[in-house]
Amino acid sequence: MSRYADLVLTLLAAAFVLALSWAVPWLRFVMTIAIAKGLAVLGILLLLRAGQVSFGHALYLSLAAYVVAFMAARIPEVLLLLPLAAVVAASIGLLVGLFVSRYRAIFFGMLNLALSMVFYSMLDKFYEVTRGGDGIRVPVTSFAGVVLSPDQQSWALLILALVLAVGFGAFVRLYLLSPMGSALSALKTREARLEFMGIPARRILLSAYVLSAFMAGCGGALIALSTRHVTPALAYWTASGELVFIAILGGAGSVFGPFLGALAYELTRTYAAALVADAWQMILGTVLLVVILFAPGGLWGIGRALVVRGRQA
Repeated sequence: MSRYADLVLTLLAAAFVLALSWAVPWLRFVMTIAIAKGLAVLGILLLLRAGQVSFGHALYLSLAAYVVAFMAARIPEVLLLLPLAAVVAASIGLLVGLFVSRYRAIFFGMLNLALSMVFYSMLDKFYEVTRGGDGIRVPVTSFAGVVLSPDQQSWALLILALVLAVGFGAFVRLYLLSPMGSALSALKTREARLEFMGIPARRILLSAYVLSAFMAGCGGALIALSTRHVTPALAYWTASGELVFIAILGGAGSVFGPFLGALAYELTRTYAAALVADAWQMILGTVLLVVILFAPGGLWGIGRALVVRGRQA
C-alpha cells in the first residue's frame, strides 16, 4: 500500500473504533484493552521479522502494570505513569535482552517463557508486597492534572491508546523500512552473512527486543489504568500465549495485523464467553486453527487478498 493509502486506512480505523465505542458504550473498555494488547503484539511482530518468537512477553506487560499499581498513589498523573512504566519495562528488557539475544529459535522462546514464569512466581509468592493472587487495586488517577469521571476517564484512555497505536504503528513501519529493519529481516536467514559484513546481529536483535519491551510496557500500563486492578495472572504463561495467538490471528504482514487480531480476539472472547461460557476457549481455538490452515497470512492477509480481488474484478 502507498503511504497515503495507509494514512487513510489508519484514520478510518481510528474513526471506526471511536464510532463503535460511542454507539456501544460498554465496548469502550474492550477496545482499550484490545489496543493495549495490540501494542504488545506489535513488539512481537518485530521479533517475528527476525525469525524469533517470545513466549514470555507478558513479563513486560505485567511489569509495567505493577509499576502503575505501586506508583499511582505517589504519582497519580496518567501522562507520567505510562512513560515511567514503559521505561522500566524497557530497562528490564535491556537486561534480559543482553542474555536472551545470544540464543535463537526454540531456545530464545523458552528462555523468555522461563523468565516470565519466574516473575509470575515472585508476584504470587511475595504476598506482603504484591498481595499475591488477590492483586493490587490501582487508585484513582488524574489526566493532565484533572480528575475525570469514570466515563470521561474511559474516553481519555481510549483516545490515548489510539494515539499510541497510530504513533507506534507509524514508527515500526518506518523502522522496518530502514537499514536497521532490513538487517532485522536478514537476521532470520542470513545471520552469518550479516556478521561477515560487519553488522552485529546480536545488537540488531537486542535493539528490537528493547523496543518490543517498551511497547509491551505501554500496553501493560494502559491495561492497569483501564482495569484498575492488577494480578499475577498478567504474567502467567497463558497471557504470553494469548499475545502469540493474537500475532498469528492478525498476521505479521503489516503493522495493522496486531491491532486487527487484538480487536478480533477481544470481541470474539467477549461474545463467546457471554453466549457459551463453558466453551469460549474451544471457539477461540477453532478460529486459530482455521486461520493457520486456510489463511496463514492472518486476518490482515485475508483482507488484503479481498482488496486485490476486488480491484482485479
